[in-house]
Amino acid sequence: MKSSVFLIAFAVFGISIASAQDSQVDRNIKMYETTWDEVINKGQIDQINSEHFDENIVMVSQPENIVGIEDFRAYYQNFLTGFSEIDFKVVDIFEQGNKLVKHWRFKGKHTGNFFGIPATGRAVDVEGVTLVKMKNGKIAQEHDFMDSMIFMQQLGLMSEPNNVGVINSMYEAFAAGDILTVLASMDPKVVWNEAEGNKYADGNPYIGPDAVLKGVFSRLGGEHEYFKLKDIELHEMSNNKVLATLRYDAQWKGGEKYDAQAAHLWTLEGGKVISFQQYVDTKTLAETEK
Repeated sequence: MKSSVFLIAFAVFGISIASAQDSQVDRNIKMYETTWDEVINKGQIDQINSEHFDENIVMVSQPENIVGIEDFRAYYQNFLTGFSEIDFKVVDIFEQGNKLVKHWRFKGKHTGNFFGIPATGRAVDVEGVTLVKMKNGKIAQEHDFMDSMIFMQQLGLMSEPNNVGVINSMYEAFAAGDILTVLASMDPKVVWNEAEGNKYADGNPYIGPDAVLKGVFSRLGGEHEYFKLKDIELHEMSNNKVLATLRYDAQWKGGEKYDAQAAHLWTLEGGKVISFQQYVDTKTLAETEK
């Protein structure tokens, strides 16, 4: 009988402990989500305080960790200063023991100074995961994981790695006479400028692929016996730009041949050309056209 009573009491005690642990888990998650909503979405940076964070809060970072509430608060102030139209969401959150795993999504527009980076006016939309350690119901450590390259690309500080490939494919399509593929690589609102002094600059700026087709490509084809591009070299640049250095090998209809030096500056966004600027030896073009 005593044994049965003991077992019942032990079971009740175990249930109480489990219930208390579950309750603490719920409190940790609720506090965590509420705190970061107030800090990031509502701009209440003072919520990074000793009520919600351990005095020795650690952000695992490179080249060195950020330690202490004051430095932790200063770090996140950069996000509030650097971005407007902020939308921060905790997509999902899990806890095991004193550890949390947070899957989050951050959206915003870069309209202010962000860790010394001047405003670019560009929108960002990034996701990441944060590993969190809790201590006595407070946030004691955070370690963020995200694709920093995508983040920098969205800010326009790094070029997308496939930009050169896009431009190379456009040149290959042009050489094959596949103008539809060339046009399909352009944004519907592409801004196209021919070099000043070039006869085709009379329509600058050409807006949209149809304008480029009618104002540049159709005229090139109609006024030349042949028009080829040669010695093409592509140079990846910052801010999603690609510089092409090349030569024009062409002949006017019923006229002279010419071999002219040229350069093309392409700007891309989302894998599409949004602007084009031509630089060419217009003196050679004008003299051979006569």
